[in-house]
Amino acid sequence: MKLTKQTLAKLSLPSGKSDLIVFDDDLPGFGLRLRAGGKRAWIAQYRVGSKQRRVTIGTPEALDPDRARQAAKAVLAKVQLGGDPQTEKAEGRARAAVTLGAVAKRYLEERAKPNLKPRSYEEVERHLTRHWAPLRELPIHRVQRANVAARLGEIATENGRFAANRARASLSAMFSWAMGEGLVDANPTIGTNKATEEVQRDHVITDSELKAIWQACQHDDYGRIVRLLILTAQRREEVAAMTVGELDLADPKAARWSIPKERTKNGFPHDVPLSATALEIVSAAPKREGRDLLFGSGEGGFQGWSKAKAALDRRIVKTGAKVRPWRLHDIRRTVATRMADLGTLPHVIEAILNHVSGHKSGVAGIYNRATYAKEKREALNLWAAHVSELLSRNPSDGNHDDGR
Repeated sequence: MKLTKQTLAKLSLPSGKSDLIVFDDDLPGFGLRLRAGGKRAWIAQYRVGSKQRRVTIGTPEALDPDRARQAAKAVLAKVQLGGDPQTEKAEGRARAAVTLGAVAKRYLEERAKPNLKPRSYEEVERHLTRHWAPLRELPIHRVQRANVAARLGEIATENGRFAANRARASLSAMFSWAMGEGLVDANPTIGTNKATEEVQRDHVITDSELKAIWQACQHDDYGRIVRLLILTAQRREEVAAMTVGELDLADPKAARWSIPKERTKNGFPHDVPLSATALEIVSAAPKREGRDLLFGSGEGGFQGWSKAKAALDRRIVKTGAKVRPWRLHDIRRTVATRMADLGTLPHVIEAILNHVSGHKSGVAGIYNRATYAKEKREALNLWAAHVSELLSRNPSDGNHDDGR
């Protein structure tokens, strides 16, 4: 029987049967499958070796007999050329199930977490799970350079150019790993543009720039964190995860922030004397009931770095201040440089930064950390006074940066 519109109308399942295939007389392997409940589907049936294969082409509602026959011819032609359409279809479904989100999860668990330091891992995880979330359901093999470039533009607009660069680097590392695992054939981040050229790591913020940054800070968690970074020269993550229990504020003249070894980069506990200005900032921070962390509202410390930094930069631009591209870590470098300019000795600066060097390593370092407590407080008070002085300057006073 040749399958036509007319013959289709006459076909029905014999009594007692739930499944029947009626093959076309003109094209061997092309047929119509009838199932209980009135379901019908065009199929192409063929053999690969001793195994019989069957591929569903479509339904009579979607394809008339002539179009279905042409589709079946294409399937059967692939078989003649050595292909296996059923296997290819199954592989296609399997590939479609391997999404960017699924690969990102594997990468984080199998590669990133075992090999990266906790803070670096958290940053990579944030980029892959948040910044690349809009592409999460896309099959990994369908992620193209255009998708990546478009999303990078959105990240730069929403979170800032440096965030876009970090997100790009994280995605590129993931795709490089995925290529090695045989999950993809190419890395679509290759050839995409960086949102901005990275600032040199020796970048030092001038006094006028520091003033503009300080004044653009709002009285919120991020603003308090940035100002504390300026006043203490500590690391971003250390300030962001500051707890009430780490603060000793009983005596304003001896106010101190004690960072436990579990939270420092070098694994040494670290005492940070708090100047009067720093004390004022931590004292003014709202205390949240049942929460020891001073900043943020989630399980960890403060989150939302990229958006907050981008908003701060926009406020700076609105003031008309001239501030070169900068990063939060530049503050730490800047404070160390300015302290040296103010006459603070190198070993005291290293003690403030909690650096381990030739000045304070080994057994000698254990004793030196104690003897530097007074010097650290004097240096941080001197620095706080300098910050207060530069904030009080009027534009008409002229340029006080002295080329720095």
